[in-house]
Amino acid sequence: MAAPNPNPDAHSDPAFSRFGEFLLSERNVSPNTWEAYSSDVAQFASFVWGEDARAPFAWASADDSAARAFLAAFGTSGATATTQRRKLAALRTFYRFLQREGLAVDNPFSLLRGPRKAKTLPKVLSVDDVTNLLAQPERDFKEKRIGEAAFVRDLAVFETLYSTGCRIGELTAMRWRDIDFSRGTAIVTGKGSKDRLVVIGSRAREALERLRGLSPQDADGFVFLSDRGARASSRFIERRMKRYLAEAGLSQELTPHKLRHSFATHLLDAGADLRSVQEMLGHSSLSTTQVYTHVSVERLKDAYFSSHPRA
Repeated sequence: MAAPNPNPDAHSDPAFSRFGEFLLSERNVSPNTWEAYSSDVAQFASFVWGEDARAPFAWASADDSAARAFLAAFGTSGATATTQRRKLAALRTFYRFLQREGLAVDNPFSLLRGPRKAKTLPKVLSVDDVTNLLAQPERDFKEKRIGEAAFVRDLAVFETLYSTGCRIGELTAMRWRDIDFSRGTAIVTGKGSKDRLVVIGSRAREALERLRGLSPQDADGFVFLSDRGARASSRFIERRMKRYLAEAGLSQELTPHKLRHSFATHLLDAGADLRSVQEMLGHSSLSTTQVYTHVSVERLKDAYFSSHPRA
């Protein structure tokens, strides 16, 4: 059976609306997580009752077989293991909420297990690749392909991403009041609305000071603005990076998040301890950070086997 489309009337369902309020206010999930979870629950409504069914839905009537068939539909349609596991997590969380609210007795997803997630190492840029990327905005400016405002902003964006290891959403939410130029630090708000302190290196601080000097800045204003003067979106920054990657001759598959991966890997390569990198990344679990130690080992092995005469 093909994977269903989200039911367009799901947002009219009272239980669905209360679930959204619960996730955003009590669980402090990000808007992106809520958007993904809402789509997953709406797809389940389509799968059980049909895409044209109208709210409210009889959520408590769905049984284990419906839950298994729903997940199986995504497995046969070619959805990745990560996507299947997220859908399971979304529906399991939704039914736990229904149980808490007295709207369902059983959770049809409670005993199901998703496919194992393949272990993949994060892709990173080499130090030379990062240097090449960070130099591209200035090359464009000198060759008059972009104006000074775009050059200064884009340089500050990518220097700050690489210097702090921030997620792109943390970067776009940064306001001028969050930056302490005298100490070379900034406060960013990460997952779960948790604040953490990040260090801004000298190159990034110089780029940010130059950006601040272009025009008077409101302390409450966002640091990074689009060409139209609004808060820069994640998609806007991704497009800017794609441009510079192409011009610098780097892979188009690289994303702003790869700068975060590169930040962590390069620190560990240079001898930084794992706990410090964990704090800088804002990981709640050390095991999440440990993946970067494997990246570092793989880089050492690559260098060894390509260079040692008896490898």
